[in-house]
Amino acid sequence: MEYKDYYAILGVSKTATKDEIKKAYRNLAKKYHPDKTKGDKSLEEKFKGVAEAYEVLGNEKNRKKYDQLGANWKNQQQQQSGGFDHSQYYSNTANNGRHQSFEGDPEMFSDFFNNIFGGGFSNSRSGRRQSSMKGQDYLAEMDITLEEAFHGGTRIIGVNGKKLRIKTKPGTQDKQKIKLAGKGSPGLNGGSNGDLLITINITPNATFKLKGNNLYANVKVGLYQAVLGGKITIPTLNGDVYMTLPKGTQGDSTLRLKGKGMPIYGSTTKFGDLFIKANIEIPTKLSSKEEELFNELKNLKS
Repeated sequence: MEYKDYYAILGVSKTATKDEIKKAYRNLAKKYHPDKTKGDKSLEEKFKGVAEAYEVLGNEKNRKKYDQLGANWKNQQQQQSGGFDHSQYYSNTANNGRHQSFEGDPEMFSDFFNNIFGGGFSNSRSGRRQSSMKGQDYLAEMDITLEEAFHGGTRIIGVNGKKLRIKTKPGTQDKQKIKLAGKGSPGLNGGSNGDLLITINITPNATFKLKGNNLYANVKVGLYQAVLGGKITIPTLNGDVYMTLPKGTQGDSTLRLKGKGMPIYGSTTKFGDLFIKANIEIPTKLSSKEEELFNELKNLKS
């Protein structure tokens, strides 16, 4: 039985740190994962070898035992008692960091591994159950408008040649992720499918800016409205509303309309607020009569 150099398999030195080993493993696992090798048996064996190497070197207890035995493992193993701890769960991160339990199932490992860590497993491969592995997750992005985020909506996107209908709820936030269970890569050896994770991107809106559950907008206010006050029209994502502008409103004043912002995600009765910034427009073309009246006002104030 051939000695397996797990350090060489992962392409790391014997002094490699835990993080270096983990990084090397992840890179190789992605390279040789069955989803990418399309049934190439030789590459599938490499994938198993990489996973096995990480089961040993990625586990402090196993790595220590492996290093102690070294290339003379046959002679030294006969002098050691105690094998693999069947209650130990090893973690396999080939599938985007997800954990897969093996619980001492020898099928996933070579005879060399089983002889050192197997605790009495038979070397025969006949009749063993192949370990299943969950498929990889697919990642996708979907753009929606602010209006769709406010009201909710439906979009059809293409993922790996399949068209999927994606529904968004009112109050969907920018960069929010939607998970579709089982819509990822097929599992290995009867394992469950991976998931589809969709990141929502809300496209910029010409009128409103979104911050959390609140909306922000600028509204032009005439000089006379700012001075005298009165009702003005305010746009919202649910139609125009009217509000009373206080007399003497200053430029860049911020007015708050409670409950006119975004819906709180998952609630049909709670909303954020709408904040309106008043941009006062100064008239540039005055009639002679208007200039005369402004001069009278100026004289009254002096």
